Amino acid sequence: MKHIYTLFFFLFATALAFGQQEDQFTQFMHYKLGYNPAYAGSTGGTRITAIARQQWIGLDGAPQSQLITFNMAALDSKKLGIGASLMRHTIGVTDRYTLEGDYVYRFPLGNGYMGIGMSASVRMIRVNFDELRASQPKETDSAIPVGFQSRYVPNFGAGFYYNTEKFYFGFSAPRLLQNSIDLADEGGVLTKELSHFYGMTGFVIPLKGEDIKMQPHLLLKYVQGAPFDADFNISVTFMNKITTGVSYRIGGDKSNPIGESISLLAAAQVSKNILFGLSYDYTLSGLRDYNSGSVEGFVHYIIGGEPEGEIFENPRFFGGRNNVD
Repeated sequence: MKHIYTLFFFLFATALAFGQQEDQFTQFMHYKLGYNPAYAGSTGGTRITAIARQQWIGLDGAPQSQLITFNMAALDSKKLGIGASLMRHTIGVTDRYTLEGDYVYRFPLGNGYMGIGMSASVRMIRVNFDELRASQPKETDSAIPVGFQSRYVPNFGAGFYYNTEKFYFGFSAPRLLQNSIDLADEGGVLTKELSHFYGMTGFVIPLKGEDIKMQPHLLLKYVQGAPFDADFNISVTFMNKITTGVSYRIGGDKSNPIGESISLLAAAQVSKNILFGLSYDYTLSGLRDYNSGSVEGFVHYIIGGEPEGEIFENPRFFGGRNNVD
């Protein structure tokens, strides 16, 4: 009789080889830096963002993510942007830590500004085999690893991000190298990082002057060997203080092809420097019978003094003040 953990590890390795490997966030419009390094510095201020996500509540071993990011216009020149992020992602007995730095050059283009960015990252993947559960004693099979196994994987990425006062779009590939992520070096490559490509866009539709604005957002995701994926969001902001919205993620499975999830979102400016938001995903796929949905929260903090424009994720509509000296 095969061990349960052997099946689990095989399924996990298969997912890494043929599926979306990167984390997904429902409030992607508040985490553009994670998808596109060229976003760094575009807000015109100095910003720290923290996000935590618990996916598929009640499902043992379900994915969890925690991260903190920092980005700012470099020194006195708004032509340069820098950013950094640290992320922890867990699924089952596997932990993945990613440290990334971003550098951006911005210049005027038409009615807005174009940013061209590069990123460099290092990722540690670690599996604790002692936490695996099996139907038979694991000690009976000497081929089964024990303790921790880990691997460090460097990478780099690139992207561009263009924004005006009422519109933005970008394209990026945060990790371009297809590195081996096998934990054991036994010849050949069973699993590797795949290049993920992202496209994003959004715009503002004034509904009542400056008091009420509707903001559609779209995030497109593609990786070779996996189905095309996309997140759609429509949010409404009131008085530049409160935002509510709904999101839809395509996908699902053959038995439930209507999509992967539908989500409710809300955010509020709780002080002149702090923006706080929450979201809840209702699972539409066949997994909905085994979990109670997913939750996600974020906090933006503007460091020191008055933020440039409103503190909302779309300060001055999507990018902060666009004055580049």
